[in-house]
Amino acid sequence: MFFLRPLCPFVTGAPNTMIDKLHSVQNRYEDLERLMAQPEVATDLPRLQALAKERASLDHLVSLYRQYRTTIESLEKTGAMLGDGLDPEMLALVRDEIKTLEGKKESLLQDIKQALLPRDPNDEKDVIVEVRAGAGGNEAGIFAADLYRMYARYGTAKGWSTEVIDRSPGDLGGVKEIVFEVRGKGAFSRLKYERGVHRVQRVPVTEASGRIHTSTATVAVLPEAEEVEVDINPDDLKMDFFHSSGAGGQNVNKVETAVRITHLPTGIVAVCQDERSQLKNRIKAMAVLRARLKDLQERKKEEELARERRSQLGTGDRSEKIRTYNFLQDRLTDHRVGLSLHNLEGIMGGQLDPLIDALVADEQARLLEAQLREPARSAS
Repeated sequence: MFFLRPLCPFVTGAPNTMIDKLHSVQNRYEDLERLMAQPEVATDLPRLQALAKERASLDHLVSLYRQYRTTIESLEKTGAMLGDGLDPEMLALVRDEIKTLEGKKESLLQDIKQALLPRDPNDEKDVIVEVRAGAGGNEAGIFAADLYRMYARYGTAKGWSTEVIDRSPGDLGGVKEIVFEVRGKGAFSRLKYERGVHRVQRVPVTEASGRIHTSTATVAVLPEAEEVEVDINPDDLKMDFFHSSGAGGQNVNKVETAVRITHLPTGIVAVCQDERSQLKNRIKAMAVLRARLKDLQERKKEEELARERRSQLGTGDRSEKIRTYNFLQDRLTDHRVGLSLHNLEGIMGGQLDPLIDALVADEQARLLEAQLREPARSAS
């Protein structure tokens, strides 16, 4: 077994709650090792596998904690040498060693915080984004189109690919609704913070008197669902084929390439008409349908766990006003974290990382706090 004496929190630099949590995790890890060594457990394969799986899930965190404790002990021993009347050369070496150990301690502490955070199983998935014009007439449609371009440019900067699945054109270059797919590493982990109601305050191009209008658009971000994640009965689907009204040349207007799929039990509808091929449109429409059904399932679970999750950021409530874009003052305000940024031109051009980084940091702080409050499991 690996035993370490308790450390003084003033030396560690880590809060008491974190040290207590890590100590509990290590105790659980050692309990699992003890249980797995018992003869009656070794012959009970299902139980042995369950215990081994739990132990494996703690391996990385316990390893980091042990490295952290060893580093702290080295810091204590090295720091004690400063009072030994060292010559200047040796004193400089000791101070360099302390600086190196301090850097290692801080690095390990950050790694531990990351390891403590629960992982979102959807973070590495591609996403389907739906942007819809809200209140504000034509200006809302123009703003919805602006948001689509903002996300497309952000995706390009990230090396992601963006492809329109369905578009309902509005007036003056706006859109009533646009559905698009974003493919790339970590797409959902970044774009999930965009879910909600976006509000814009600016003078519309249609406003001759120069009055400021307030309009809104809603953004939904759905992780793409694998077929095994959502069970769809083919008998529950109604498929309609029609002439596309989108881009694609004369072929789409002569052949019924557009596809509309209705899931009869829920009434959820998915449409794709941007491809020239009916088969490709059908595949994309099914991807949208799966994502929406998965989202419906997850929102039902969230409603059941609402009390437990009220302290967490990013529940995805679409009725929540998350952000205001004030063009007159060149200011964007995210109401969830009280963050205001200027340079709206750059932000609308896809420079979203400073904003999303702040939202990620805020969510991680909340999740870490929740993890530290959660009691460790007892041995069984």
